[in-house]
Amino acid sequence: MSIAKVTEVIASSPKSFEDAVANGVERADKTLKNITGAWVKDQNVVVEKGKITEYRVTMKVTFILKD
Repeated sequence: MSIAKVTEVIASSPKSFEDAVANGVERADKTLKNITGAWVKDQNVVVEKGKITEYRVTMKVTFILKD
């Protein structure tokens, strides 16, 4: 029997939302082991002088707890 836990992660990228998601999962994997999935809860951009300078995602990361 497995028990999963969900944690919220906020990640960013100057390139795209997809890159922000990849950055978030990659960073979460350094601390959380046994990640099985993630879903994007929210997306935002930072705008400076009319230009998008940063893409941000808030996501829920699911991982399996070890026995």
